[in-house]
Amino acid sequence: MPNSDQVSAQPPLIEVDPIAAGEVRGTWHHVSRFTTLIAVIIALILWQAASVLHIFPPIALPSPVAVWRAFIRLLLHGYGGNSLFDDIWVSSARIAVGFVAAIVLGVPIGLLMARNAFTFRLIDPFLQFARPVPPLAYIPLLVVWFGIGELPKILLILFGTIPVIIIGTISGVKATPALRISVAKTLGATESQIFRHVILPSALPEIFTAMRVGIGVAWTCLVAAELIAADQGLGWLVQYAGQALQVAIVIVGIIVIGLLGYAMELIIRLLERRAVPWRGHN
Repeated sequence: MPNSDQVSAQPPLIEVDPIAAGEVRGTWHHVSRFTTLIAVIIALILWQAASVLHIFPPIALPSPVAVWRAFIRLLLHGYGGNSLFDDIWVSSARIAVGFVAAIVLGVPIGLLMARNAFTFRLIDPFLQFARPVPPLAYIPLLVVWFGIGELPKILLILFGTIPVIIIGTISGVKATPALRISVAKTLGATESQIFRHVILPSALPEIFTAMRVGIGVAWTCLVAAELIAADQGLGWLVQYAGQALQVAIVIVGIIVIGLLGYAMELIIRLLERRAVPWRGHN
């Protein structure tokens, strides 16, 4: 048994007031809800400070106020003969068609490759060959083959995005726990039932992760295409304004592209919550 000296040497227990602890948690919860807003405000303050201190020349880094004024001018008068809403609509439509086509084609191909060894050996060499090729390398060929219309831009988005979707789908199928498949077989499930009720639900989280990565790749491909072979769209706007040294308009275009990409990311997250409710989400 411990003696009296050992007992007296033990540190006293600290009692935590549950009400105070709850107040601290509630305060931190409210602060964390505004983390993004606080980060944006800090970034704007630093941007304004860099502009006021002339760390960069005003022509190279316009102030937030100058960028806001350029945004208002774009809304009211457009630029280069196109309105900002037209550029947003054209770019968003190109992204939607190309990205949806990549999902419609990429998910079934990935499922087939993951479930069939012959299909995997047939497609994988071409997939691995095309995957590291930068999208810009396809643009001259697509322009020569299909002109400068909408088709080459959509195909560029498709070519750039579909490898991400296929690889994510394969990874999701391969990550299906073998125990789930064994249990389904023990219960008498057929191969089609195992695929619909075990393999596909297990692969959905990886598929949605691939979609979230792919939407960024799709925007990269679109802007690359519009920089070279377009007369309308946000990528064209950035390029056209940059040639005229209208840096404020360039920054507006970049911000709009980022916001649209973020909005599409949020849409994919929402779909993921509906389709994969058992997975934890941030």
